[in-house]
Amino acid sequence: MSDGWDESAAAWIAAMGEDGDYSRTYVLDPAMLDRLRRRTFANALDVGCGEGRFCRIMQKLGIATVGIDPTRALIERARELDSSGDYRVARAESLGVTGESFDLIVCYLSLIDIPDLASAASEMVRALRPGGTLLVANLSSFNTAGMPDGWQHDASGARRFSIDRYLDERAVWVTWDGITVQNWHRPLSTYLSLFLERGLELQYFAEPTPVGGDPMRAAHYRRVPFFNVMEWRKKP
Repeated sequence: MSDGWDESAAAWIAAMGEDGDYSRTYVLDPAMLDRLRRRTFANALDVGCGEGRFCRIMQKLGIATVGIDPTRALIERARELDSSGDYRVARAESLGVTGESFDLIVCYLSLIDIPDLASAASEMVRALRPGGTLLVANLSSFNTAGMPDGWQHDASGARRFSIDRYLDERAVWVTWDGITVQNWHRPLSTYLSLFLERGLELQYFAEPTPVGGDPMRAAHYRRVPFFNVMEWRKKP
């Protein structure tokens, strides 16, 4: 998570219970856990771990975790919730970890928070062991191209989602549930190119749909592309 989270850390901590919000509980967690259960991982680095929720989930699968985040308040909260866990204040662009030391690196809705994504991508590839996995959950680029006010009413009064300037990489301030942060819109080709150029191989790509929860909310999440999940592999 970027420095833009500093002032919203308290609201984030309040909003994120142990189960997370709707999108995590019913859309992304099932997709991410399905990928994790297909292989055995000894250790993982969670880049942009926030208050450590997904680190704690991975620990229940027997994976030793290190969580990093630049927002000190979130790291302090992670340490409160998991006193024996390894949580560090650090940026994705400078991880401060030994090279080729992790079987798994997770970016759970954190790529959109990173200003210098090219440097962060290089750092993550450096930290990943040969044959290791980079597992990404990200906001869809079609969704971020509509930020901050993509949902609008058309002439008939129907609510529609519109996108604009899709190919223009840009920072956008967004607000929800009392949380105001700076996210980055980037076209999908930017994400793919960054990892392909660094020698990673794409193993899996999906646009997950809700599984359970409030049917009205589930219908909302099916209207537009919200998220994608990517699994990358570093060559042995």
